[in-house]
Amino acid sequence: MIDATVANFETEVVEASNTVPVLVDLWAPWCGPCRALGPILEKLEVAYEGRFKLVKINTEEEQELAAAFGVRSIPMVMLLKDGQPVDGFVGALPEGQIREFLDKHVPDAAPDPADDAEPSDAEPPSGPDVSPLEKLQQDLATNPANDVARKDYVELLLKDGRTAEAAMAFEPMTGKALADARIQALGDWLAAAQAAPGLPTMAALQASIATNKRDFDARYALAQQHMASQQWTAALDELLDILMRDKSWSEDRARKTFVNILELMTPAHAPKPAAGQPPVTDPTVESYRRRLSMTVLS
Repeated sequence: MIDATVANFETEVVEASNTVPVLVDLWAPWCGPCRALGPILEKLEVAYEGRFKLVKINTEEEQELAAAFGVRSIPMVMLLKDGQPVDGFVGALPEGQIREFLDKHVPDAAPDPADDAEPSDAEPPSGPDVSPLEKLQQDLATNPANDVARKDYVELLLKDGRTAEAAMAFEPMTGKALADARIQALGDWLAAAQAAPGLPTMAALQASIATNKRDFDARYALAQQHMASQQWTAALDELLDILMRDKSWSEDRARKTFVNILELMTPAHAPKPAAGQPPVTDPTVESYRRRLSMTVLS
């Protein structure tokens, strides 16, 4: 695998494609699906043992080459033969589909002498495990409209503290928040994670609250700090304190955030109960749900 630039493109891509198929991976450092696809292509270059050549083009640094390929979306992969593009695809396809794509164009593998040997009982080595995050990246690259996968993807990114990537992944769902409780909850979590670096420290906020119990702005900021750190019950306690003193503070913001945290504490894919059995609930969630009801109704 090599990195192509304007300076070496003619030699490493165009001329090289006269000898062996050249697979060009157009990517960018900020692109999540690109990071999922890259290792698969590199693995396949090794597995195909020289039957094709992998070339990578950073579209951020080589914008002239990106324009020449007519890049509109990345990752974008083009296969060249005899100096000309002959096929390509867009998005992070699974390894099996990429193998099917390559097998249409690359030379057949040379016969393996070991194929004539006696069959072995040994199991073939398994491929590398794909992490849940990588699997979701691949799912979204194949079907960007899959909101179920997108919600899970945003949640995993936030759990990993990858706020900027989570914001980019969340953006296509922004207009659906009013109709989907999970999207609303993820939006609140994302907002807290984005706000946290610019908020006063927890110690400073706690000092402000000790001076003035009704400093609701400080309490809400402290709740956001706890949310960003995934300290859910600590965030709920601060919000509950606001609600006990002012139920409608800031246009019901404390209650709405409280409800969103309860949603985040509830597994997104909880198993369905057996017929005739009540759903299994988290006792902590149920306890805070009851406390919210008592506070709002009091």
